[in-house]
Amino acid sequence: MGARKRNSAEKRKEAAKERCQAVLRNCPTSPRKMRLVTDLIRGMEVNRALDVLKLSPQQASRSLEKLLLSAIANWELKNEGVRIEESNLYVKNIHVDGGRTMKRLQTAPQGRAYRIRKRSNHVTLVLDSMNKEGENTSK
Repeated sequence: MGARKRNSAEKRKEAAKERCQAVLRNCPTSPRKMRLVTDLIRGMEVNRALDVLKLSPQQASRSLEKLLLSAIANWELKNEGVRIEESNLYVKNIHVDGGRTMKRLQTAPQGRAYRIRKRSNHVTLVLDSMNKEGENTSK
């Protein structure tokens, strides 16, 4: 590996250490259905986002609620001694990517078969804290 590539990789690793995130992989929900729920909480304060996910009737909201709690726990590990209420945590970035698709066959009339695609997705959630003026604290 060249020196330039090594330096950029080290910078990326240092930035990842400061960033607080959680990743959910191979969730057995279609990405389209998951994006409907993630759009509800994008940019929202953490406690409010938890309330929205608890009251949401979609199945995908249960998975996102667990993911958000995991991201909060990751933040607490990196920021020991700091209370969540004082730090004004919010959902900085959340995005959904398509995951593995399982292909199945369903019998159809006259000896044919229909293809069924069982989709899954990957969700990445990033938290950040705001100061009192409403600006984020990251560089």
